[in-house]
Amino acid sequence: MNNIEQLDNDPPLRAVRTFEAFARHGGVNAAAREMDVSPSAVSHQLRLLETFLRQPLTARQGRNLVLTDEGREYYRAIRSAFAVLRSATDHVREKSAMRQVTVSLIPLFGINVFIPRLPGFLAENPGLEINVTYANHRSYPSDAADISIRFGTGHWPGYHSEPLISGAMGVYCGRALLQQHGLINSPEALVDLPLLHDEERGSWAQWFQAAGVKHPAALNGLLFEDGQLALTATLTGLGCALLREPLVLPYLASGELVKLFDQTVDDGRQYYLCRRADSELSREGMSLYSWLKDGLSLS
Repeated sequence: MNNIEQLDNDPPLRAVRTFEAFARHGGVNAAAREMDVSPSAVSHQLRLLETFLRQPLTARQGRNLVLTDEGREYYRAIRSAFAVLRSATDHVREKSAMRQVTVSLIPLFGINVFIPRLPGFLAENPGLEINVTYANHRSYPSDAADISIRFGTGHWPGYHSEPLISGAMGVYCGRALLQQHGLINSPEALVDLPLLHDEERGSWAQWFQAAGVKHPAALNGLLFEDGQLALTATLTGLGCALLREPLVLPYLASGELVKLFDQTVDDGRQYYLCRRADSELSREGMSLYSWLKDGLSLS
């Protein structure tokens, strides 16, 4: 059995890597320096690849080794693949050097809770890079973040989840609405006011029932896809909304938002702090996770 018959169908990757370096630099010595091997080791790998391909990829030209036509053709075919590999490797190394942590969150939480408190965390963790992305609750399984703030019942396969903000919702309106309609003295008065809905219309029916208020079977009003849109509409004076107090504290403090009644309703959904069950957080990721868990626990 000859050497060619002993070779596997897959190309010898070290030899291919050596050839790519030789072709890119245009010389054996430069390729040897990059790969931290001797020039003779580079020549050996080139011969091994030629044996495998059964093609002369290099030829002697005086004292130099140059590419043949077949060698140039082979290099053109593989160089893009190596460029992709180098780019991906550089990205991972840069991410590691930057101590980067990715956190995905819902806009309502991010805008009103996470970002306003973030300067304090960064001051205690200099050099930590945080990549903030949206958490789309309609496709949580595809979330690739290290840490995520999610809204729901807390059950997501493959994730550890801990309650962060309770599900209790109260009635709030903007200062502009009070200026238009005057004081709202009783829960019954809400039936005749514009109501704002966050994602679905059932929560208002639950609140009216809990408050002992008779209401129309069909509760109309603007319907918004997420809580941040509903909050903005409330601040604008478009209607009353059911909101979770920890998420709107800055607007209550400024007087832009007014809490109307003590009655709350809980639809069973909460905000959760989540991390993947199949992998450990980095030291930097654990710092952010602990800060979110202990410093932002608003349940």
